[in-house]
Order: sequence, then structure tokens, then C-alpha cells
Amino acid sequence: MTLYDIKPRFQALLRPLLRRLHKTGISANQITLFALALSVITGLFLAIVREPFWFIVLPVVLFIRMALNALDGMMAREYHQQTRLGAILNETGDVLSDIALYLPFIFLPQSNMPLILTMLFFTVMSEFCGILAQTINAVRSYAGPFGKSDRAFVFGAWGIVIALWPQVNAWNNVVWGVAALLLLWTAINRCRSVLREQN
Repeated sequence: MTLYDIKPRFQALLRPLLRRLHKTGISANQITLFALALSVITGLFLAIVREPFWFIVLPVVLFIRMALNALDGMMAREYHQQTRLGAILNETGDVLSDIALYLPFIFLPQSNMPLILTMLFFTVMSEFCGILAQTINAVRSYAGPFGKSDRAFVFGAWGIVIALWPQVNAWNNVVWGVAALLLLWTAINRCRSVLREQN
């Protein structure tokens, strides 16, 4: 069970906005690129200011990004805009956005750089394993327990906590370590999902 399971309800709430965007001529690929640009700009901002307080913007940006990610998929499916370029932009955009938004954790007090880099490596691996499942059985794996939406919820909540209570930065490495283990577990589960379907 992951936050991905509530995606249909979230999409239903976004449908009026989807219709509006389509009427204005905005394409699925444009939404994908905007989400990536927003993530990169936010990541650069957090890396430059390097102040825990400003991580309070992280949950806001992560929520907007999640909405944009849902909208680009809906736009592509419901208005027949599915293309190979769109698939490439969607998958690479997700990975690059994660790196851009979470790499600034390195600049937080008492954060261990190798641990964060390990966490980001497992983030990329978990997404790679999800895509690998699609190449084998034509169905992308979104198995948890720490998918994209779950990461956004956890790191967004942690952004609020460290912004409002800087003393909890002492626990940063615990969060990164647990996240790395959950990401490794997620990557393994996504590979196992392929093996189960072959049996």
C-alpha cells in the first residue's frame, strides 16, 4: 500500500483544471517540462540559500509537482498526446526532479554527504527497476513501500519540521538512512513483482 493507490481520487479533483489547460492549448510535454523546471529552480534556490528555514517551500513545490505529474499523464491519455518523446520526458524528468529537490539536503546541518548520495542512488535504482519491469512484462511497476508520492510526502513533511524546529536537524542522518533502506526495499520489490508475474 502506497500513496500511489489514491492517485485516481487525486486525478478526479484535477480534472476541471485539466480541461482548462487543454482549452488553452497546453500540451502534456509542456506540463512535464514545467514540472522539471520548477524542481530544478527550487533545488538551486535551496542549494544557494542553505538555510533550514527555506526548506519550508519543499512541501509546496512537491505538491505542485505531484499535481503536474498527474496532469501530464491525464493530458496524454485523455487527449491522445502519448508519444515516445513524452515517455522519455516523463521518466527522465521524474528522476532529475528528485535529484534536484533532494540533493540540497547535503547542505543541511549535520547531514552526511555519502549517506545522501546513497539515498539518491537508490532513488534512481527504484525508478530504474520500475521501468525495467515495463520492458519485461509491459507493465511499469509502482510497488512500494517508498515510491515517488511516498518520498514527496515524507521529505515534504521533514522540510516543514526542520524549517520550524531547526534543532531536529540532529536527526537528519536517521531520516536519510531509513529512506535509503526503504528505497532499496522498493527497488527489490519492483524486481520481485516481475518475477512473480512470470511464475
